[in-house]
Amino acid sequence: MVQLKTDTSIEAMREAGRVVAQVLTAVREAAAVGVSLRELDEVARGVLREAGAGSPFLNYRPHFAPTPFPAVICTSVNDAIVHGVPTDQRLRDGDLVSIDAGATLDGWVGDSAVSFTVGRARPADSRLIDTAFAALDAGITAAVVGNRIGDIAHAIGTVCRTAGYGIPEGFGGHGVGRSMHEDPAVPNEGRPGRGMPLRHGMVLAIEPMLIGGGHDAFHADRDGWTLRTSDGSRAAHAEHTVAITDEGPRVLTAL
Repeated sequence: MVQLKTDTSIEAMREAGRVVAQVLTAVREAAAVGVSLRELDEVARGVLREAGAGSPFLNYRPHFAPTPFPAVICTSVNDAIVHGVPTDQRLRDGDLVSIDAGATLDGWVGDSAVSFTVGRARPADSRLIDTAFAALDAGITAAVVGNRIGDIAHAIGTVCRTAGYGIPEGFGGHGVGRSMHEDPAVPNEGRPGRGMPLRHGMVLAIEPMLIGGGHDAFHADRDGWTLRTSDGSRAAHAEHTVAITDEGPRVLTAL
């Protein structure tokens, strides 16, 4: 069941979203050649601690996971699409990195993700990342009262498919509020005019995930969490928490 948020609740979620933005900014600034993924997680923990916020990621265990998630951010590198577990792996020049972060503040959750290159970027990676953010922008633009979930999905999918990229089936956005994952599901591909109507007070995590090789196939890594492209191509992920309002979409996880 979808829980509509009051304007006061949306303001509270904005504060949680602001912390998420601070986490992503700090992690991106710390990401450099030679830095380990575990060190990036420590940076994120420090920002959360300073803000008096918790992590909806830490110890999260959905039905598919063999173990609770052990970190406060997901660190997905190169062919990892999403849900990468921070390890002692050190970043190398040219790595494509996706960071997914969340924060819980005063009982409300924010969720956002960015992708970027460490060191010298490959032109193909830059195009992939730019398209992920273009798809996110298209999804946000479609997130208006009177539209439907399918309009968001169609906007995202059109950008991704037009650029020739794959989309991992079964993974996409979701509602956000007191919990990190709430109804409704927000697919990254769909038909316009279909699905649940968008109403003032809905808050959604909109999150395109793109597979650079153009195929949709993926598989879970041995850790049971990390999803990797089956063709070994690189992937990108972009996400914002967005409130649907009568005045238009409001991004809650921007700086």
